[in-house]
Amino acid sequence: MVFSWMRKKAADQEKLKKGEELVIPNQFVCPISLDLMKDPVSLSSGITYDRESIESWLDGGNFTCPVTNQVLRSFDQIPNHSLRKMIQDWGVANRSYGVERIPTPRVPVSGIQVSELLFILEDSVRSLNGRRCLELVQKVKKWGQ
Repeated sequence: MVFSWMRKKAADQEKLKKGEELVIPNQFVCPISLDLMKDPVSLSSGITYDRESIESWLDGGNFTCPVTNQVLRSFDQIPNHSLRKMIQDWGVANRSYGVERIPTPRVPVSGIQVSELLFILEDSVRSLNGRRCLELVQKVKKWGQ
């Protein structure tokens, strides 16, 4: 995929060179959105997508891999840390083209973590442990930030 960004000339930092194209490596592009991935995740099919795009696909009621069209055995999204790091390094190396380094995404809270916290909170309420309840509520608040 090719994007046109302006790049500063090495010899003359005051002037901008127009029309120079930056080619994004294909493996950095989400097969759904065709944009640079910010939070790459892999599915059980082995294909990697940007988290936001694949979540929209799955939330739309789709049960197949968009690329292979095979039925997904699992809807788990495994963060592809190696690919994200390569994309971040590529962004830093190409910042003169206007590419911004993508931030490291926060790991989403799992349903199991929420269930465990609610179980502990329920137990703390029953035992009238206000201090522990406050700690747990603060943890939930931190998850939402």
